[in-house]
Amino acid sequence: MSNGVFVIAEAGVNHNGDVEIAHRLVDIAADAGADAVKFQTFVAEEVISTHAPKAQYQIDTTGNRDSQLKMVKSLELPRPVHYDLVQHCRNRNIAFLSTPFDLESLAFLAYEICLGTLKISSGEITNAPLLVSAGKTGARIILSTGMSNIEEVELALAALSFGAVGSGQPSTEQFLAVLNSAAGRLAIADRVTLLHCTTEYPAPYVDVNLRAMATLRERFGVRVGLSDHTAGINIPIAAVAMGAAVIEKHFTLDHTFDGPDHKASLEPAELVAMVKGIRQVEMALGDQRKFCTPSETGNRDVVRKSLVARTPIRRGEIFDGTNLCVKRPGYGISPMHYWDWIGRVAERDYEADEVI
Repeated sequence: MSNGVFVIAEAGVNHNGDVEIAHRLVDIAADAGADAVKFQTFVAEEVISTHAPKAQYQIDTTGNRDSQLKMVKSLELPRPVHYDLVQHCRNRNIAFLSTPFDLESLAFLAYEICLGTLKISSGEITNAPLLVSAGKTGARIILSTGMSNIEEVELALAALSFGAVGSGQPSTEQFLAVLNSAAGRLAIADRVTLLHCTTEYPAPYVDVNLRAMATLRERFGVRVGLSDHTAGINIPIAAVAMGAAVIEKHFTLDHTFDGPDHKASLEPAELVAMVKGIRQVEMALGDQRKFCTPSETGNRDVVRKSLVARTPIRRGEIFDGTNLCVKRPGYGISPMHYWDWIGRVAERDYEADEVI
């Protein structure tokens, strides 16, 4: 992962099950300057029961005719397609990422595709078997925390730490014991990034609570970022200004396409603008030192002021408030020394408006 802000362009299931669209999404993400393009890997029957209802945003975007299972099944990417997408990403110099939603898919991504980073979605934050298995892979973990409270985040990290360095019979007690050990804390600090997230599509601005990123960073000592579902690009750019190390944002070819996530996704031009804005803010954050920058030096003498003769002054006269003033330019005596010059004797003649 890069030292700068790591931007994940979330293609997700916005390919609508069409392989050609999936490859076009790779190109769009690469052209926008994102660091990674992320898809979703799942076996629908292993993730969703036949009784699972659709979320309201899924009903709003796809109707209620088909079940959630049928809808999601149509969005599966076949295993062989993953290899083609990975190669396409290599060709475009952009990282391939995918989110596993079941143990089989996790194993496929970690041990067959051999991804060094796994993204775990907010919906899996209580899925202990998946979290423990993810911890065992040795991969870096990016974990979204939507819909959770701080205790649930802690337990999820504990399950990851148990998978990474624990042993014995898994249990919540054992998870927490490992997390509170030196080895567990080190495993989490080295390998896990937490993404603050508001899981609604689109997310209301009032519910975003960007300051929660600082809470996660301070509480758990890990890198933090934002998985953003708001409309537009302002919120992820603001998150970078607040210290986000990772930004994830959905994008699509066209937000009017049929499908559950298109409506809350950026279109290509918006993705370009978001990445550009993030890079600008990233540069602007600087290094905390306060100094006159190279771009400012040319203006310093122009806009600062100096001690200037208000009236003609003859050698031997006393400088006072009637014959001494403060004006531009700034290459003379600094006005910070104004009172040091009051009462001094002029050593030569000065014309009116002449810099002292």
